[in-house]
Amino acid sequence: MTPLVGFSPDLDPMSPGVLTDCTMVVPYESGLKGAPAAVSPGVAALAAACIGSAVTTDLTDARRLLAGTASKLYEFDGTLWNDRSRGLSYTAGSDDRWTFVPYGNSVLAASPTCVIQRSIGTGLAFADLAAPKAKIIESLLGFILAFNTDASPDQWACSALYDETSWTPSISTQATTGRLIGGSGPLTAAKRFGSDIVAYKARSVFVGRYAGDPVVWDFRQVSNDVGCVGQEAIADTMIGHIFVGQDNVYLYDGTTPRPLPNSLALRNWLFKDMNPSFRYKTIVSWDKASYTVSIQYCSKSSTVIDSAVVYHVLTTQWGRANRSIEAAVLYINASITYNGGTPSITTFDSAPAIPYNSAFWISGSQVSAIFDTTHTLQTLSGSTASSSFTTGDIGDEAGYTFCDNVRVRYIQQPTTSIATGYARDQEGGTLVTGQTQSQADGRHNMRQRGRFHRFAVAQTGDWKATAVRADTKPAGVR
Repeated sequence: MTPLVGFSPDLDPMSPGVLTDCTMVVPYESGLKGAPAAVSPGVAALAAACIGSAVTTDLTDARRLLAGTASKLYEFDGTLWNDRSRGLSYTAGSDDRWTFVPYGNSVLAASPTCVIQRSIGTGLAFADLAAPKAKIIESLLGFILAFNTDASPDQWACSALYDETSWTPSISTQATTGRLIGGSGPLTAAKRFGSDIVAYKARSVFVGRYAGDPVVWDFRQVSNDVGCVGQEAIADTMIGHIFVGQDNVYLYDGTTPRPLPNSLALRNWLFKDMNPSFRYKTIVSWDKASYTVSIQYCSKSSTVIDSAVVYHVLTTQWGRANRSIEAAVLYINASITYNGGTPSITTFDSAPAIPYNSAFWISGSQVSAIFDTTHTLQTLSGSTASSSFTTGDIGDEAGYTFCDNVRVRYIQQPTTSIATGYARDQEGGTLVTGQTQSQADGRHNMRQRGRFHRFAVAQTGDWKATAVRADTKPAGVR
């Protein structure tokens, strides 16, 4: 058996174990599996498109599920979305997003067209702060830091120490502001990194470190070539910041930005598949439970996010799980049973189609979720509906072979597994479609002849697989 090494469209198709194509297939620790379906946990739809969401936790460990639209901020109370907007509606631009950060028992929200907002507790509305307008905010070491402000697109500002309401520059409070002049263009993203803050432009990276007064934050430029394409095109993971640049997917681990390990497996394919005019809309999300990062982007023919590749940070393998989404969020559950925990689930029949052993049912568990194009929250915790993968080429220029079956080593058997064979006489030539066979007795029976063989295997239901093998012998030999 040849171990599967993930979706690798840029590698030599003769490389052992590569997948040249896949649909709804993601990596896990031992191999590949069907991607979980998006299912509703019983949360009602928002009134308009979601342009940002977060689950925050306060000092009492109470959680708030928040979401923003172009005109409103909402909080989910377990049954409905409640309007938590300030007295006036918001007027976010067509490309604006909401950023939420917790600060003690408060939550702050930022969008470029309004001053920073603050809600001081569960069930309480947001209100204007005497603060700048900002595209991005982060909470770090008792400060709130704002980036790409209304003063200048390369401006940063920080609040007073331990006081998110005070923004007037002062040596005594350590509220201050500055500009990141190096590199061209506006600040596009920012993330905390331990006790540092990392700010990004499209082609430059800056690291800020607390220095006390009068400087407060001392920024140094660590790259003048690599940057981040968009506000949400970055995730803080266990191995560092993973972010999408203009020409590759990169990792910042506290040294210098460099290509993500095994990014060469799909870099050219990925950036050809992206719509370059809407690359800034890319959303990168981190799922700690599965050790995976999802890069969700607008495909080359789309102006909205409709495609995704998935990376496993431990195995460095790739998968693919396309979905149309508005926003991504790490959803944290309350305790839910068929007898209670949410008004949305009152009987067995009314429960979502989520496997009984899913993390969804565990109190406090974190589950990746998305807002779909109907503005509805969906958790990525359902059973796989349908999926498929296509192998690389098996064979050699030296002679013709006959393939009589192909085997997939399933660690978890799918509901159905159907393989279609393809053959060709030279690499780069036209593939000729052969037989299509369902799995029987652990194999898919095939009868095809050629120098090179390739197989597309389609599944329904959940599955896990680690290896594949095509049984071949020289043509004309019994």
